[in-house]
Amino acid sequence: MLIMLRKGITLRQGTFTAVIAPEPVILSALNDNPDLGRFLSLFLCGNYSRILSRINRTSSNFEIRRPFTADQLLTALKEAGHTIIFIEHDPTLFDGADRLLIPVAAALRDAGHEALVILYAPVMDRSFAALACQADRLIEIVHTGEPAYNGQYQDNRSHPQGRSLVPAQKTLEVF
Repeated sequence: MLIMLRKGITLRQGTFTAVIAPEPVILSALNDNPDLGRFLSLFLCGNYSRILSRINRTSSNFEIRRPFTADQLLTALKEAGHTIIFIEHDPTLFDGADRLLIPVAAALRDAGHEALVILYAPVMDRSFAALACQADRLIEIVHTGEPAYNGQYQDNRSHPQGRSLVPAQKTLEVF
């Protein structure tokens, strides 16, 4: 079972992946994959969800739980027996509950041994960074305003010397 975020970026079962991406990218990954309906999936979101109302899943295999505290999130993760666990990060769950960041991160990692666990946020924040430290992979897809990859590579030999086709590279900082 695979979920493709972008060409060449796939998520696999048996991993815990933290994903930072624009909402359209993650919605496309969830809505445009008809095979996901065959798997038992759990969608976890907190007090407010930016994407839940735009997910087109009508399968009886798609369960939604809304933990309103970090304790409830921890319980939901420990009880989950799903093939796919998608968590839409809500930093307000950890307001005054920083002590639960390490146990929740460990629960995400443990769940990732059996399921495909995706921790999603549109932007990085302090609590997401703490949870993502336990992830097998951290994927950040930045909206550059450029058109999507169309499957054709350009030949950089035809451009004047000194002009690069690749946008400036950014370095990730360790928190």
